[in-house]
Amino acid sequence: MKEIESLQKQVDDWIKTIGIRYFNELTNMAVLTEEVGEVARIVARRYGEQSEKESDKNKNLGEELADVLFVTLCLANQTGTDLQKAFDNKMKLKTNRDAERHAANEKLKS
Repeated sequence: MKEIESLQKQVDDWIKTIGIRYFNELTNMAVLTEEVGEVARIVARRYGEQSEKESDKNKNLGEELADVLFVTLCLANQTGTDLQKAFDNKMKLKTNRDAERHAANEKLKS
């Protein structure tokens, strides 16, 4: 079993044993948006130009990214999306499309 397939199964098992059931797709989309916002807040303040509030200094970026991943896996499961297959296909597409594109971009050379 590949990595993402394993994660999808792990989330599905958790939902069925501890989470009781999936939230509906629209609720999970709203939750995903909220979680991405939390990631954005940390990144903007910790790595961007905004100052980090004292209350944000203890927030863990890894935990927030894991929340995004968890809800993404929930959405994949409940919509019947094989995220491993989709990811593998996307990597092939990006590799073929961008094989020379980034190397030729003068802005990326430093």
